[in-house]
Amino acid sequence: MNMISTWIYSLVSVLIVSLVSLIGVLFLFFKESLLRKILFFLVSLSAGVLLGNAFFHLIPEVFEEFGSTPLISLFILSGILLFFILEKFLHWRHCHLCYPAPLKNHSHPAPFAYTNLVGDALHNFIDGIIIAGSFLISPHLGITTTLAVIFHEVPQEIGDFGVLIQAGFNRTKALIFNFLSALTAFGGTVLILVLESQIEKLSLLVLSLTIGGFIYIACADLIPELHKEYLPKKSFGQLLFLVLGMSLMALLTLK
Repeated sequence: MNMISTWIYSLVSVLIVSLVSLIGVLFLFFKESLLRKILFFLVSLSAGVLLGNAFFHLIPEVFEEFGSTPLISLFILSGILLFFILEKFLHWRHCHLCYPAPLKNHSHPAPFAYTNLVGDALHNFIDGIIIAGSFLISPHLGITTTLAVIFHEVPQEIGDFGVLIQAGFNRTKALIFNFLSALTAFGGTVLILVLESQIEKLSLLVLSLTIGGFIYIACADLIPELHKEYLPKKSFGQLLFLVLGMSLMALLTLK
């Protein structure tokens, strides 16, 4: 795929991912109890998709493209550490199942709303890097990675919307600010596409860090949320959606 096509694919994919931020509009039509049930299964599906994409697509593609070297393992581990650092020191919050009820009587939005927006903007900037890095390898890998990001973004963005509502934003303002923070993904995409021509093996670094990031998010953020539910029926439902997410990624390997 030539660079013009790569730019088009990457930017269109990032636009679609950014539009996912508007999914908070569901708050306008669904009861909170129903949204909690939806999120409950979306988190399971998201974890499965992230792990499936990492193990069925990204890891095989990296080894096929760059060979088996200890450098790849080092970069993957670095990705896990990078995401750990982001959460630990930048207070990057993944609010999936446990968004709180709106607070009343805020004359001004609570400060944590802006902290959440900054963290979300950084999150989306990295999403842009991940998507562009994948399209630099192949359209197929770019599409599967975009799908993985979308599946993860749905519960993430619903949670972020809930945080802004709790902080005192009205629903319209929460949607607008959430969407604006999502647009930083374009910055990450443009940065990687511009640097690709200047930095050798940039795709290797980006994809390896992506693998580490996807594994970290699935195992450190999403799966622990699933362990908060102990009822056998719901736990079985979680398992089904977890396997479904992995299976969807496995099916996309068939050509």
